[in-house]
Amino acid sequence: MSLHDAERGEPARERLAADLRALGLRPGQDLLIHCSLRQVGPVDSGAATLLGAIQDVAGPAATLVVPAQTAWNSLTSRAFRAATAGLDPDGYARYVAAMPGFDPANTPSAGMGAFAEYVRTRPEARRSTHPQSSFAALGPSAAAAMAVHDLDCHLGERSPLRWLYDAGAAILLIGVGYSACTGFHLAEYRLSHVVPTMEYHCFSVSGGTRTAHQFADINMDDSDFELIGAALDSASWPDPVAPRHGHIGMAASTLLPMSTAVDFARSWMEEHRVKK
Repeated sequence: MSLHDAERGEPARERLAADLRALGLRPGQDLLIHCSLRQVGPVDSGAATLLGAIQDVAGPAATLVVPAQTAWNSLTSRAFRAATAGLDPDGYARYVAAMPGFDPANTPSAGMGAFAEYVRTRPEARRSTHPQSSFAALGPSAAAAMAVHDLDCHLGERSPLRWLYDAGAAILLIGVGYSACTGFHLAEYRLSHVVPTMEYHCFSVSGGTRTAHQFADINMDDSDFELIGAALDSASWPDPVAPRHGHIGMAASTLLPMSTAVDFARSWMEEHRVKK
């Protein structure tokens, strides 16, 4: 399957825009986008074309947010633990000494996909300042969306996720499942019971000087996100707040209100996660 439909004469950007409209994306809709561009299928100038299609449908009033996380500058990330497994003390120390610090203007995202990285590198993009869990944004409210991201609040009330929730944003999953739904993490910060915390350790850099940061935050858990998503999809929802499923190009995709995702996830976690 190609995203250039010769029979209908539709170029890829128009076809993707039609798919987005069919999924329910509306003008002015702020979005948190998680995307596997590979799943969309072959398309010329892939990330640029998809971004153009989203902007064509959402329009100039919409603010688009993507994750721009950086696991490689953290001593507590899964990526770091995998990279340093088996190193002797000297090798470990050398590895840590060579780790880069986070610079919001220049540090590439890690593992967030080609589309997110394309958005991050647009000249007009704004990025939040968290050295591990940053986001990037385009649109008229990009600066406001990225303005608050406190060090000891990866993905909670003092992060861009709170701005998205308050703004009535939607979550757009393109070619990825609910395991990638960062919005579910905001629900963890809203649980009524005490959530376990852990110590985080990461680095930032400014003016060529690397600075270490140590802080406590909740021990985030995404191991049940697919279960939460399955339960969410099986629940009964009125049309305005229901998750919608379809395809964008070849990518199985989901569009749902941020409030639907976060509020349902909080309720599910309250019932199913062990209270400590």
